[in-house]
Amino acid sequence: MFAHGCPHPNPLPQAGEGIEAVVPFPLARERIERDFPPLLHVGVSNEHDFPPLPLAGEGWGEGKPESPSRRPLMNRNRVRAWLFAGSIAFAFLLQLMPLPELLAPVKPYWVGLVLIYWAIETPERVGLGFAFMVGLAGDLLSGQLLAEQALRLVVMIFIVLRFRARLRFFPMWQQALAVFALLLNDRIVVIMVRGFAGDPMPAAAFWLSPLVGMMLWPFVFLALDDLRGRLRVGDS
Repeated sequence: MFAHGCPHPNPLPQAGEGIEAVVPFPLARERIERDFPPLLHVGVSNEHDFPPLPLAGEGWGEGKPESPSRRPLMNRNRVRAWLFAGSIAFAFLLQLMPLPELLAPVKPYWVGLVLIYWAIETPERVGLGFAFMVGLAGDLLSGQLLAEQALRLVVMIFIVLRFRARLRFFPMWQQALAVFALLLNDRIVVIMVRGFAGDPMPAAAFWLSPLVGMMLWPFVFLALDDLRGRLRVGDS
């Protein structure tokens, strides 16, 4: 503490004064001049030499424009989300498309095929809750027994996620056989659900849909994989 009126032993330099006023020792001043040349002509007491501190409640990065490097990443994520949602919506359209009575039993389970692909490739997007909601939407759109497709998709996606580590590295023909087994199990679930509802046993053509789905699986997989590959090429 210094008495009132006594000058400070090292007073701060006024605006415009150089580093000589701050560091009186020649050797130390030469080292600072060599290592920190911007300090040569800056007065430390000039309030315009330093950026203002943020006010209370403001962040350091507040008011700065968004980094341009983050914009392509946000756009890519948005395009991937649109591809994911659009493929499921297109599968619903194919599922609801009317067919002649002769071809109706062989209609593949398009929504199941698309969800199988996304569960294999991006399991973080397709969980059991998501499969249930998609199945519930399918029940409402098709007018079937409520929660029938929800139960079917939950069982199907649970099996896919359980064996995903193996399914990903299967060759295409083995993947197609695995998809056939999944769709065949789906037919069994349908019979169980409809049996509890009091429906009669379906005709023999009821079992042709898994076979058609197995034959279509390579095309579904390659089409979605090609779209995702185009996005990856665009990212690079």
